[in-house]
Amino acid sequence: MERFLPLFPLALVAYPTENLNLHIFEPRYRQLITECIEEKKTFGIPTFIGNKLPGYGTEMEVVRLAKLHEDGRMDIKTRGIRVFRIRMLQNPVAGKLYSGGEVDFFEEQDLPQGAIPELLFQLDRLYTLLQTKVDFNPDVAPFSYQIAHKIGLSQEEEYHLLTIRSEVERQQYILRHLNKVLPVMSEMERTKERIRMNGHFKNLDPLNF
Repeated sequence: MERFLPLFPLALVAYPTENLNLHIFEPRYRQLITECIEEKKTFGIPTFIGNKLPGYGTEMEVVRLAKLHEDGRMDIKTRGIRVFRIRMLQNPVAGKLYSGGEVDFFEEQDLPQGAIPELLFQLDRLYTLLQTKVDFNPDVAPFSYQIAHKIGLSQEEEYHLLTIRSEVERQQYILRHLNKVLPVMSEMERTKERIRMNGHFKNLDPLNF
């Protein structure tokens, strides 16, 4: 399915279902968002990474204009809808300040309910080590997008996740990442504990030779 989208490139990865707050101050993007609000149309956030647009992004809808400043700046609340790939870029669009492009929308290859049990187990280990609480609901699909920003992926890894069309494969990608980083984090915690114990009085058991 092909369609034209006004584009708002950003140096971040936006995901479908994600709620994203944006502060709009550049004239070209103030024009873009004003048109989206008045005409009730969507726009795209393609990821700007490595000083270029690799091509993938997420279609976004403006949920609410939170604040309109006197000088024309805007604070808006947006929500991700679906992934797209740019087929043809126009920068700028004829008669506009902003860029746009013909895009293809990708449909999910599968959308299973729930999460891989091992993934949930490893997430629990991660947040226990970090001593932090992260809210997510494994019964709400797609689960991978709920946690993608909350597991320590690099921007390049987050972008790669965006390009995967299968929810099962995305969860497996995240699981491989956690299986790689958790042993390192666990060893760091043990090292910190040894450092904390250095200099303390120790109650040592005698060794039998």
